[in-house]
Amino acid sequence: MKIYAHRGCSGTYPENTIVAFKAAASLPIDGVEFDVHMTKDGELVVIHDESIDRTSNGKGFIKDMTLQELQAYDYGAWFSTNFKGEKVPTLREVLYVFKDTHHHINIELKSDVFPYEGMEQKVIEMLKQYRLDDRVVISSFNHEMIQQVKKLAPHIETAILFMEVMVAPMEYALKVGADAFHAFFPTALRKMGKEIIASGKQLRVFTVNEEEYAKILQVVGVHAIFTDYPQKLSDYLKE
Repeated sequence: MKIYAHRGCSGTYPENTIVAFKAAASLPIDGVEFDVHMTKDGELVVIHDESIDRTSNGKGFIKDMTLQELQAYDYGAWFSTNFKGEKVPTLREVLYVFKDTHHHINIELKSDVFPYEGMEQKVIEMLKQYRLDDRVVISSFNHEMIQQVKKLAPHIETAILFMEVMVAPMEYALKVGADAFHAFFPTALRKMGKEIIASGKQLRVFTVNEEEYAKILQVVGVHAIFTDYPQKLSDYLKE
């Protein structure tokens, strides 16, 4: 079972920051996961929430701010004063961290609340610039975006994110254009999870931080997990 660093090494570093991604890039794990939003001036930035309120010393929605305005705030001190001065990274900066590593890259497109017109195309173009389009999976809770990605770049792996049990998952994936499934932990243990595993499609599960849960998923046959503590779980599963 593969290990992905969720928002970088977010259990020990401030999530979705360069320091968290550099820590993940140094580990002998399989992949990394992070989230992308788009600024008022069309820049792609790596951050989880629609607003900067939770993970910075500022307030406001990303869609209403330029990149320069976003980078005026601190994105590390909320986690620990040791990380004071961390800035919100751009997608370009994060891709640069991983361009020469072995890690598989999961980019989650965040348009659950606000639509970002043209974001799919911008992400695909940047992946091609870095020649990473064959080392990435693009996922989203907004399955219309997955359809658009598959239309624009059929060769790029796509995955649908979901929280609840899905009826006829294989039929739905075919309709949407999804190559893989990214499921909430309890959902993966249901009949649907077994069906996906039996089909040979990739089933990756979020967010798994407890060793006993990771072991259960490994036994079940899940292909990968997303965790805030990639080093800890990687070491445990190798024992």
